[in-house]
Amino acid sequence: MAERKGADAREQDVLEYWKKNRIFERSVEERPEDNQFVFYDGPPFATGTPHYGHLVAGTMKDVVPRYWTMRGKRVERVWGWDCHGLPIENLIEKDLDLGSRDKIQAFGIDKFNESCRARVLEYADVWEQVVYRLGRWVDMEHCYRTMDTNYMESVWWAFKTLWEKEALYEGYRPIHICPRCATTLSSSESGSNYADITDTSVTVRFKLTDEEDTFVLAWTTTPWTLPGNMLLAVGAKIAYVKVKQRHEFLIVAKERLEAVMDGEYEVIEELSAANLIGKHYQPLFPYFADRKNAFRVVAAEFVTTDEGTGIVHIAPGFGEDDFYVGQAEQLDIIRHVNIDGTFTEDVTGFAGLQAKPSDKNILEYLAGHGSVYMTKQLRHSYPLCWRCDTPLLNYTTNSWYIRVSAMRDQLLALNQQTTWVPDNMKNGRFGNWLEGARDWSVSRSRYWGAPLPVWKSEDGEVMVIGSVAELEALSGQKVEDLHKHIVDKITFEKDGKRYTRIPEVLDCWFESGSMPYARLHYPFENQEKFEAGLPADFIAEGQDQTRGWFYSLHVLSAILFEKPSFKNVIVNGLVMAEDGKKMSKRLQNYPDPMEVVNRYGADALRLYLMSSPVVNAENLRFKESGVKEVSNKFVGTLNNVLSFYQLFVHAVPEIVQPEELHPLDRWILALLQQTRERVTASMDAYELAPAARELQDFVTELSQWYVRRSRDRFKDGSSEDFRVASRVLYRVLEMLARLIAPFTPFIAEEVYRGIADRPEEDSVHLALWPMADDLDFQDTEILGTMKTVRELVTRVLDQRTEAKIPVRQILQSAVVRSEKELPEVCLEIIRDEVNVQSITWEQGETSVTLDTVLTPELRQAGIVRELQRQGNALRKDAGLQRDDVITFYWESDNADVIATFEASFEEIATRVNAKAIVRGLGDATQTAEVKMSEGTTMIGL
Repeated sequence: MAERKGADAREQDVLEYWKKNRIFERSVEERPEDNQFVFYDGPPFATGTPHYGHLVAGTMKDVVPRYWTMRGKRVERVWGWDCHGLPIENLIEKDLDLGSRDKIQAFGIDKFNESCRARVLEYADVWEQVVYRLGRWVDMEHCYRTMDTNYMESVWWAFKTLWEKEALYEGYRPIHICPRCATTLSSSESGSNYADITDTSVTVRFKLTDEEDTFVLAWTTTPWTLPGNMLLAVGAKIAYVKVKQRHEFLIVAKERLEAVMDGEYEVIEELSAANLIGKHYQPLFPYFADRKNAFRVVAAEFVTTDEGTGIVHIAPGFGEDDFYVGQAEQLDIIRHVNIDGTFTEDVTGFAGLQAKPSDKNILEYLAGHGSVYMTKQLRHSYPLCWRCDTPLLNYTTNSWYIRVSAMRDQLLALNQQTTWVPDNMKNGRFGNWLEGARDWSVSRSRYWGAPLPVWKSEDGEVMVIGSVAELEALSGQKVEDLHKHIVDKITFEKDGKRYTRIPEVLDCWFESGSMPYARLHYPFENQEKFEAGLPADFIAEGQDQTRGWFYSLHVLSAILFEKPSFKNVIVNGLVMAEDGKKMSKRLQNYPDPMEVVNRYGADALRLYLMSSPVVNAENLRFKESGVKEVSNKFVGTLNNVLSFYQLFVHAVPEIVQPEELHPLDRWILALLQQTRERVTASMDAYELAPAARELQDFVTELSQWYVRRSRDRFKDGSSEDFRVASRVLYRVLEMLARLIAPFTPFIAEEVYRGIADRPEEDSVHLALWPMADDLDFQDTEILGTMKTVRELVTRVLDQRTEAKIPVRQILQSAVVRSEKELPEVCLEIIRDEVNVQSITWEQGETSVTLDTVLTPELRQAGIVRELQRQGNALRKDAGLQRDDVITFYWESDNADVIATFEASFEEIATRVNAKAIVRGLGDATQTAEVKMSEGTTMIGL
C-alpha cells in the first residue's frame, strides 16, 4: 500500500491544482457582474510579518467570501496595503538613527520619504506566501496602495468634500501628542494604548499674597506642567478649611483633610469657595509672572473631592479642562513645552530637557523653594503612543478637525443599520465610542503621508484642493506625485495672493478609512461601481478597530454619502499565548504560525480558529494541541472516510429510491439535511463558530456511527446493500465537501474530486452551495429513533462497565425499553454495538437490562473476537491489504485460549484471512501480545 501523504504535501498539491486551473479567478469570473457581494478588505501595514491576529481576521475574510461565492454571488477580493504613517516612519528613524524631528529635517524630508517608500512593502512577499499557504483567495496582483497617486487623489477629493460640507475646521485646542513622534494624535489613537505606570504625585504649597504665612494646597500627577501654572480652581459647592500646622496656615477641602494632612494640625476656620475665589497667590516659577489675570483662585465645575486636595492646579496649555478655564478667564495660553516634549527656552534652567522625564528636576526646584508639602508614588493607567509606547502629553496646539461631535445622532442612527457579530458590539463597544465621539484631529506634524491639500495665503486665506487637475491648473505645473516633499514645493498665485501649502500630512486612519472609494479612484473613475457597492456587504477585523478602521469608515461614509459604510461586520478577539499572556516574540511563548501549518495543515488551523470564541470578539488562548486535535478528529477522520469510500467504491454509484434505504442511510441523510440547514442559517447570520462546530459534529457522527456501523454493507460489491450504502455515502460526501469548503478548502477539494473521476465542476469552489431541494429527503422521525438507539446503547455499555466486562466479550442477551417500538434493524444495530447474542425490545420508559452471566461458550466467543481485532491490527501494521492472505502464528499458556483455538480453528482463520494457523511463533516476522485475563498469549504473522 502506498504511503499516505502528510497534510502539508496534500495541501501543496491542492494549491498547485488551484493555481494551474485558475480556480480562484474562475470563481469570480463565472459569477454574474450584476450579482455582486461587496467585501472591503482593510489594508494592513507590511512593516512586519503576519501574526495569529492577522490569520484570524484573514481566515474570516476568506470563509465568508467563499460562502457567498457558492451562493452564486460575484465576490471580488482585492488586497490593499496601508503604506503611510508612523509604523513605517518609526522603522526608518531607527534604521537611519534619526531620533528627532530636527534630525529628520537635517537629513532631508525628500530622502526620508523616499526611504519610507523603498521599505514600506519590505515584507509584502512574506505576506503573500502566508496568505497563499493558508488557502486564502485574494487578488494581490492588482492590490491598492495608499501611497499611490490615484489613491491619494481620491483622499484629497474626500478632504475637499468635507471642507465644502463645512465638516472641517482648523482649531487651537487641547489634544494628545506623542513627544517622541512630535505629532498630534486623534482621540481614538490616544485611547487605544493604556498601561499602568508609576508617577510621582505632589501636593504643592501656593502662598497667598494677602494673608501672611497662608498657603493653598493643590495636588497634581504632572509636575512638569507646574511651570505653566496660571490659576487654582476650587469647587463652588465644596466646603474648605483653614488649618494651622506648626507656624503656617494651610487651606484644603474639608472632606479631604484627613487624607491630605501630614502630622498634627488645628482647624482654625471653615471657608466657602466664595471666601477663596479671587484671592491671588505667588507664582511658583518666575518665567511668566507678568501675565495678566493670572495667579488667582477661580471656580470650576469639574473640581471634586474624589482625590487630591479639592483644589486643582490649572495650566491652560496642558489639558482640556485647564484650557477651557483659561479661555473663560481670558488668559493667554502658555505652552512652556515644545511639541517634541522639550521645555522651551523660556523655562531657563530646564530648557531642552524632556518635560515628563524631568518631574524629578521640577520637584527638586520646588522643594528648594519650600513649595512641596508632600510627594507620593502613584500607580495609575496612562495613555501611551500606539506606535512607540512613549507616554503622551495633553497639549494645546493647532490641528485640523472633522466635526464628529456635531453628528453623533446621525452616526448612532446609521450604526443601527449594520449587523454586528457579536451583537453586543453595536451598542456596546462601538456604540459607546460613537456616543462619546469627539471631533477627529486628522492633521499630523509628520512627513510620510498624504499631505493635507490645504494652501494658505500670507493673510490666512484658505484654498483646499480636491484633485491633481485642480492643482495643475492653479500652479501650471505637471503633478505626478502627491507626497509632501513634492507638493510642498508647489505654490501658486490667485487673485493677487501667493498660496503655500501648510506642512501637515493626514492621519493614516483617514487614508485607510477612504479605501471604499480611493481603491477605485472614485470619483475620477468607477463611479457606478462604487455607488452600487456602498454600503459594503461585509467587513471583518479585530475589536481594536472599533476605534480605528471601523470608526474611520463609518464617520467618513456618514458625512460624505449619508450612508453606513458596511452592512455586516464580524469582530474578532485577541489571540493570546497558551498561558493567557500576550504573545511575545521576545518571550517566544507561542509557536510560529507557519510551522503549525506545515505540521498540521492550513485546514486544521483555520477550523481551530473559526470554531473558537475568538470569532465572537472573545480572547483565545492558543493551544497547538488544539490544532492537532482538529487535524486528527476532523481532517484526519474525513481523510479516513474518503479512503474507506475509495477502497470499496470505484465508480459513481447509481441513484437509489427512498424505499430502498436502510435506517442508517435515512439517519445520515436526515442528519446531513439538518446540518445543512443549521450551517446555512449560521452563515447567513455571519456566525462562523456555530457553523464550524456543526460541521465538526457531523464528521464525527459520519465516521463513528454511520461508516463504522455500515462497514459490513460494503464488503460484497455485488449486493443490494452495497449499492444503496455506496450511493448514500457518495451523496453525503459530495454535499459535505460543499458544506465544509469555506472553512476547510483543501480537504473539501480532496473529497469532492476524490469521490468521482469527473465531478460536476472542476473544483468544489466552483460549485453552488447545497440548498434544501438538493437533498430531497426529509425524515425528522429517524433522527429521534436513532437518538433513542444510541441512548440505549450507552445505557447497556454503562452496565458493562459496572460489571467490569469489556465490550469485546460477547454476552448472552439484553432487554431494551423505549416509548416507541424500534424496527428490527435498529435492534440489530444495538445488538452489534453492545455485543450480545440476542436483543429484546419492550415498551416502557427508556431503560435496559443486561444479562452479565459468562458461560464457557461466551468466553470462547469473546476470545475469538479479540484475536480477530489484534490480528487485523498486525495486518495493518504490516501494510497488508484486505485481500492479502497470511500465515497466522500463536502461542499461549491460557487454557481458555488453547481451547478456543481447538474449537474455533476455521472461524479464526476466516476472520484474519489466514491460509494456515500454526502454534508457536516460528517464522513470524511481526508479533504482538494479546491481553487476556491470565497467562501470556502471543500472536504473529
